[in-house]
Amino acid sequence: MGARKRQMAERLKEIKKNTAIAKLNDVPTSPRKMRLVADTVRGVEVNRALDLLKFSKKAPSVRLEKLLRSAIANWEAKNPENTAELDNGNVIIKTIMVDEGRTLKRIRPCPQGRAGRIRKRSNHVTIILDVKKPSTVEEK
Repeated sequence: MGARKRQMAERLKEIKKNTAIAKLNDVPTSPRKMRLVADTVRGVEVNRALDLLKFSKKAPSVRLEKLLRSAIANWEAKNPENTAELDNGNVIIKTIMVDEGRTLKRIRPCPQGRAGRIRKRSNHVTIILDVKKPSTVEEK
């Protein structure tokens, strides 16, 4: 049984070799606003995604661009022999997840002596980069 587990671990290691992950925790932006920006770059080639984020007017795009640059650096560190893949446009954003982080609760005075709740939301962002699979289209 031990040999089979080793074999499976080697296969998983081989699959994960081409992927790179970068995480950003407790970003002080609401998840809803961050998802609007994340949806624009999901599944896009990384150089194009950097351009989209750089010229976006949305505030979360600055942090997302920095995170994407970190993910690219992680991918280059994992694949030093395949840096040409990055220039060819074969590295894409496989998944980008925006999860809800902690919520800071603040109190604000309201009319008639009441207290209104202010929820300052935060989020966690995870980016996974992968190499684009070559399309197999047969011509007749």
